[in-house]
Amino acid sequence: MKVAVVDYGMGNLRGVKLAIERAGGRAVITNDPAEVTEADAIVLPGVGAFKDAMERLRSIEEVVKDQIRAGKPLLGICLGLQLLFTESMEGGLHRGLDLLKGRVVKLPAGVKVPHMGWNKVNIAKWTRFVEDLPQGAYMYFVHSFYADPLNKDVVLATTEYGVEFPSIVEADPLYATQFHPEKSGKTGLKLLRNFISIAKR
Repeated sequence: MKVAVVDYGMGNLRGVKLAIERAGGRAVITNDPAEVTEADAIVLPGVGAFKDAMERLRSIEEVVKDQIRAGKPLLGICLGLQLLFTESMEGGLHRGLDLLKGRVVKLPAGVKVPHMGWNKVNIAKWTRFVEDLPQGAYMYFVHSFYADPLNKDVVLATTEYGVEFPSIVEADPLYATQFHPEKSGKTGLKLLRNFISIAKR
């Protein structure tokens, strides 16, 4: 099964590719619209600024959206989760992909940013994406902003860091994590296996 890891010049691309391959997928790092279209699933990784990421995504934005409309599974990781939303307040107000309604906002004053390191993920709803994950598992985070969805039904899991924020969201065929599954050991690998299993259906 081929997974297109979208290369927009930001993020831990090689780490994500290796983790997907360990989870049983065949990953290719690409920004070629044809390869994204041919793939069985898409991964939108990312570390960095929202505005810069969106500017670099413009060239394949419509291709990605077309694939989502056709039902192709997409996994957003960290900044990749935030890009799925309508807009972000990071460095001003900037438009996102608007695949999920909501706004990306800054973590509250009084906590150290970025939120970096291991933190607990509290699962509120069980689906195939989080199947067999331990409740309260620790995952690895690096972020200063978080998504505030308009529709709270998309939230599968939350994490506490000065505020309760969504750490896993799902709106089939969209799946996303605020943490980095590729840096989260066996539990993160299990989540990637679940995503690949969903994409194979």
